[in-house]
Amino acid sequence: MCYEDTFLIQNKCGLHARAATVLAQLAIKFDAKITLYQDDREAAGDSVLALLLLESSQGKYVRIKCEGPDAQSALNAIGTLIEQKFHEQE
Repeated sequence: MCYEDTFLIQNKCGLHARAATVLAQLAIKFDAKITLYQDDREAAGDSVLALLLLESSQGKYVRIKCEGPDAQSALNAIGTLIEQKFHEQE
């Protein structure tokens, strides 16, 4: 199964080191290949360094594609994390 959706990065600091770490830690909990896309870049969801290289800042959109047995659950959980601004207090 393959699922994908696009999400707006809303938190003030964007996909910075702490947010990337939280996302990667969430991604490894699922039996799914998770890939994030922004413009012409892509990153594995379980790689903090790759996520940082996306340079996703506040106001940018990222497309997330999840493939595998847990794809839909992974997409829902990561989408919720992004919508909740990575649980950051601003």
